[in-house]
Amino acid sequence: MKSVAENKKSTNIAEYIIYMYQMEDLIRSYQGNPEEIKTFVVEKYPVSEEEKAEISAWYLGLLEKMKTQDILEKGHLEELNFLVSELAQIHWNLLKTDAVYFETYKKAKPFILDAVMEASGKELGNEIQICLNGVYGLLLCRLLGKKVSDEQLKSADTFGDILSTLSYHYKVRSSISKN
Repeated sequence: MKSVAENKKSTNIAEYIIYMYQMEDLIRSYQGNPEEIKTFVVEKYPVSEEEKAEISAWYLGLLEKMKTQDILEKGHLEELNFLVSELAQIHWNLLKTDAVYFETYKKAKPFILDAVMEASGKELGNEIQICLNGVYGLLLCRLLGKKVSDEQLKSADTFGDILSTLSYHYKVRSSISKN
């Protein structure tokens, strides 16, 4: 678990955020019950007992953060919200400086506006949060076996293009700041 999350975090920040949204929802699906998480999630991993102990500690640490941040019912970890804000900052900068990115954004903009209109006044967050939610929503539909419309596929595709570009720029920026 931890290594999957760490790997995603270092290679594709948008994938990491979406993965962590899944983990939050997984913990919520067991109402944050540590025993159920151990029994129905951790015990299903085909790994050694030592690795299961590490996985269990990771989930319980995540559960603790969710309790501390009062997001067991809804919301996202502060760390994830911060990362989304960082991606949004990169997004705003690229819109002003990168013509290719601007063209990518123009393709996604109608779908972003559709999401805002469908929300009927509910707070959706910034445009990057909307893109993440769109991709995550598609993933959930597929996991639940729900029918996915052509429009959903198109929107998720354009959102994915934005998120891929932002993840690349985030990784470049992170590698520069490490040096």
